[in-house]
Amino acid sequence: MKILNSQSIHDVDIATCEAQKISSIDLMERAAMQVSVELVSMFLPSQRFVIFAGPGNNGGDALAVARLLMEQGYRRVEVFLFNVTGKLSHDCDEERKRLIMVDGVDYTEVTREFTPPYLSSEDVVVDGLFGSGLKQPLQGGFVSLARYVNESHAFVVSIDLPSGLFGEWNANISRRDVMHADMTLAFQLPRLSFFFRENAPILGKWKLLDIDLDMKAVRAQQTEYRVIDAQNVKPLFKPRDPFSGKRDYGSALLFGGSYGMMGAAVMCAKAVLKSGGGLVTVHSAHCGMPIVQTAFPEAMFEPDRNEHYITDMKIHHNHQAVAVGPGLGTHDATIEALQDLLQHATMPMVLDADALNCISIRPALLTYVPAKTILTPHVGEFDRMFGEHHDDEARLRTAIEMSRQYNIIIVLKGHYTAVVSPTGRVNFNMTGNAGMATAGAGDVLTGIITSFLSQGYEPIYAAMLGVYVHGRAGDMAEAEFGQYGMTASDIIGKVGPAIREILES
Repeated sequence: MKILNSQSIHDVDIATCEAQKISSIDLMERAAMQVSVELVSMFLPSQRFVIFAGPGNNGGDALAVARLLMEQGYRRVEVFLFNVTGKLSHDCDEERKRLIMVDGVDYTEVTREFTPPYLSSEDVVVDGLFGSGLKQPLQGGFVSLARYVNESHAFVVSIDLPSGLFGEWNANISRRDVMHADMTLAFQLPRLSFFFRENAPILGKWKLLDIDLDMKAVRAQQTEYRVIDAQNVKPLFKPRDPFSGKRDYGSALLFGGSYGMMGAAVMCAKAVLKSGGGLVTVHSAHCGMPIVQTAFPEAMFEPDRNEHYITDMKIHHNHQAVAVGPGLGTHDATIEALQDLLQHATMPMVLDADALNCISIRPALLTYVPAKTILTPHVGEFDRMFGEHHDDEARLRTAIEMSRQYNIIIVLKGHYTAVVSPTGRVNFNMTGNAGMATAGAGDVLTGIITSFLSQGYEPIYAAMLGVYVHGRAGDMAEAEFGQYGMTASDIIGKVGPAIREILES
């Protein structure tokens, strides 16, 4: 699924009208109908609605919604159209004419002074002031209105976008001066700003409404931002030959584990084989041999000469992929060994956890990271490597820059994990849930991605498959154990079923 900017969405709207031989107001009516259906499904006819409409097409949507609600028997609908410049868009003016023809409509057109209506937590506000067409932050009376609504604790439903929030970048807005929605109803395609943590309190729950946009026009639009979904994941899987053997699915080498942190290496190794890898070898501190061989007998073990942590990362056998980091520790000798590995390794690689912390301790290591290596930082690890960031938007900008600069793939983990490629393309993942915020979940992701690398998948596809499968397995674990009860081991147990579900869909 593509994530388009405001101009591209406008172009798609125009192309849809041309392809389907409809007028722009017909498309507006279609969008308003979907919004009204959503509202009718949520609220009883006795509900009080206060609808704020702006002078543009977002306001036209809101006016059409008001009319459709009244036609459905909702009589407590109060409408305020803000026409302070005396200029309404063509479609907004047409919707105004249609609305005022409805018997009993409670309609106020604001041209100068405005006394806001009383609002309480029992009321529903429909925000149709400004959607994608907004060019600058809210100003003057609109800021006051946004603050008034926010302080009222009314349930706010925003059409397209919460007024004052831009669809893409929002570094220069004051979030206090933006309408805070409890639900945002967008049309067919998500917006980039939906995927940043700092915007979540503004967006509330967001939902995409299908308004039958022309898909040929959508496909024609260029964008660097996409959503990973089942439709683009399934074709990436390679068929498995019934005459194949384990070496046909690769051998993965894991450098991980140290005294007191062997569990991370065990979980990572398990995830490699649960994702279809043929072989996995754990190179770890000597003390880990009985732990790994007992906890996961399917894995081979290669003991380091040091009893408690790793001091050697030389590759002694033929492996198709290498993972470094889970439970590794950050001893000086371990950092030296990592530098030696990065300078000499030629096979695909995943760096996670303490491998990233080693890089933050010795930033020069980044210059040795081989091209197309996959780094999988969470927010804290990312900031330790690349500097403190105040929000996800700034973090993504840096990830895009660093990915290009070092020719690496960055899997920036979060609610919407972003897979950032050196070309500047960003793929957001939407599988997964808050129950996965548990010890070891990241080690499982590293194992899954490494497994796909060892099976011969291109690094960018291994990363995309990995985050999607990992999240889907987490969703299956949540369904069985709940968000409070699931562990990383539960996620591992659902990796196979998750892949099967994808392939059978």
